[in-house]
Amino acid sequence: MGRTYTAAPIGVRSLNNKEPMQPPDVLQAKRVLVVQLALTLVLTAAALPFGGPVAVSVLIGATVCLLANLLFALLVFRRYRAQETDSLVVRFYGAEVVKLAVVLGLFTLVFVTSEGLNLPALLAAYFAVQVLPAVLASS
Repeated sequence: MGRTYTAAPIGVRSLNNKEPMQPPDVLQAKRVLVVQLALTLVLTAAALPFGGPVAVSVLIGATVCLLANLLFALLVFRRYRAQETDSLVVRFYGAEVVKLAVVLGLFTLVFVTSEGLNLPALLAAYFAVQVLPAVLASS
């Protein structure tokens, strides 16, 4: 059975008055995106000693991942209602298809328009930003 969440109406603040109440899935998605952004910045800074092309490659790979996941979250959780599990599943799969198309399109654009990129650094950064937040969240 689907889970049911009860939340205050839109615009009503939670008890700590910091943000409106939201379902746990939305909050977790926001946390993952924040961790991905932080990881993007950390990886790019860590790549700087290896030279400009490596640092740019890391920044591009990590940013492609971050942008695709941000788009995915926006598509899945817009007008989110946990009670509507069927439409949520359809949105999830549709958002995943859009995400993959965006990743392929952005990587194609990068490969066509950029020279001197470090392919292993670019792909490693993409992989790290995609996988590490989930690994950190599960521990």
